[in-house]
Amino acid sequence: MERNRDSPDAAATASDCVDRGDPLSGAEFEVFEVFLSFRGTDTRLGFTDCLYHSMVGAGIRVFRDDEEIRKGEKIGGELLRAIESSKIFVPIFSRNYASSAWCLRELKHRVEYSAKANDKVILPIFYDVDPDDVKLKTPLYVDALKQHEEKFGRDDVREWEEALTEVARIKGWGLKNRGHGEIINAIRDDVLTKLKKRMRNLPDHLVGIHDHVEAIMDLLNKGSPDVCYLVIHGMGGIGKTTLASAVFNQISNQFQGCSFLSDVRESMQSGKIIKLQKQLLSEILQDNSLGIPDSIDAGISIIRERFRDKKVLIVLDDVNKWDQLSKLAEKSNWFGLGSKIIITTRDINFCRSKRRRKRVVA
Repeated sequence: MERNRDSPDAAATASDCVDRGDPLSGAEFEVFEVFLSFRGTDTRLGFTDCLYHSMVGAGIRVFRDDEEIRKGEKIGGELLRAIESSKIFVPIFSRNYASSAWCLRELKHRVEYSAKANDKVILPIFYDVDPDDVKLKTPLYVDALKQHEEKFGRDDVREWEEALTEVARIKGWGLKNRGHGEIINAIRDDVLTKLKKRMRNLPDHLVGIHDHVEAIMDLLNKGSPDVCYLVIHGMGGIGKTTLASAVFNQISNQFQGCSFLSDVRESMQSGKIIKLQKQLLSEILQDNSLGIPDSIDAGISIIRERFRDKKVLIVLDDVNKWDQLSKLAEKSNWFGLGSKIIITTRDINFCRSKRRRKRVVA
């Protein structure tokens, strides 16, 4: 989330908090999942803006800092809490990143804090630089640090150098000479996976599920370019949904989009097919603002058009009629190569007459 900095008063309030290093007295602190650290003049209105809105559209709580409104030399207040509380810290290394003392302070503080907390992740993005630039093997960042040394002294600069070289060793994303759209989607999906936002909750102490998961993985032809339908069937209460959830958790990070539709049979009986279509579209496309008509046929058309070039993972839980499947994932040519559609059902007969599908008994 971006803070309102349009008015002089808002900017003064923010800088006051930073200079004092005080917590936000009497205010409720918002917890962020991702902290974006970037050089505003390089990427604010381009790459960073697109990445920010892509993540927010996917339901990720993002703090987008703008170092140019910062005053003083201390990190404190809301900024300090946002850096420390965020699960993922994303420095966007651009050509002028090292010329910002604020960016370097944020980086140094997060490196120090991450060393104390095992659940914190740093995900570097090399926007228009190479890792060697950030590792100080070229003059690009070295020259900027020399200028800082004249103002801040050798001790501060040495700490910034150490932070830069440490983060540059982390496997991140390189954007040099690459299109932004595809990379932004890939970064967003990587963040979703790291935040486990695609993960299904599973019961504790599951016994004997590993072999079943492996059997399903084999049937799905892992790595195959084919669109694969797989049916998990058996009587109620034997763990079909749990098994599908376990498989979903294990392989969801291999797909461009994922969706788990629970209780399809019950939703259909309640007349909620359009709601299911909208859920499927919003989860796969990571967009909650889609204008989807309240029409089943229109929903089918949009699913077919928007998914045909995407590698997707879809779980349709508790299906008992072909009519239900036909409105959500009827044909393999609706989906991109490598897509997998997993169906759980108590009765396999509804799809036997339509086409031969791989299946596993739960």
